Amino acid sequence: MKESKEKSTDAENPRMYLLKITIEGLPIWRRVAVREDITLGLLHAVIQVVMGWTNSHLHQFIIEEVFFSDPRINEDICFDEIPCTDENKTRLMDVVKRTRSKFAYEYDFGDSWMHVITVEKIVVPEMSPKYFAECLGGEKACPPEDCGGPWGYKELLKIIQNPSHKEHEGMMEWLGGSFDPNAFDIDKANTYLHKIKWPRTTEMQLARVLMARDGYKG
Repeated sequence: MKESKEKSTDAENPRMYLLKITIEGLPIWRRVAVREDITLGLLHAVIQVVMGWTNSHLHQFIIEEVFFSDPRINEDICFDEIPCTDENKTRLMDVVKRTRSKFAYEYDFGDSWMHVITVEKIVVPEMSPKYFAECLGGEKACPPEDCGGPWGYKELLKIIQNPSHKEHEGMMEWLGGSFDPNAFDIDKANTYLHKIKWPRTTEMQLARVLMARDGYKG
């Protein structure tokens, strides 16, 4: 691959954006390559799969003070003075155009998991990519849903790493008996990422992929 500074005009061989996604305040990150013409709605699905979230809460992208979300699901989160733009009608290449650009993705407005997304490179592949998205690396497990955001997650780690803590037994029970904060399986991430449909997925299809990833049958 070679780095590109020019706008892509080849629909058969689109440029790839190399993105690093980091949970703000925590050493948890993923690196992904995605097609430049991916919609933000589909990028949301990519983030849910590779980070390890379950799409159980609302979300939004924030790019240069503009808010992007799914109006069918998040219709109540935006106010008149802060209108939301439809993420499903917005391509990444149209709103983020330069390397080293940064933008935000917020998941679960209660716990407020803020993700910082950095465009590390924009490259021209030597041949048309097999997949519209690929996980290239990452570190550490996704925090459990509903654990209280970054601060709550740090407290959770202190509790489970101290068997004598008065809340240790209850916390381990809440976690289902085990939790490895250092675990990340890139092969598993890609297996389920490649099941996401291009150029758009539905909530139901994404839910099926996430449930299969997490071992639920349905």
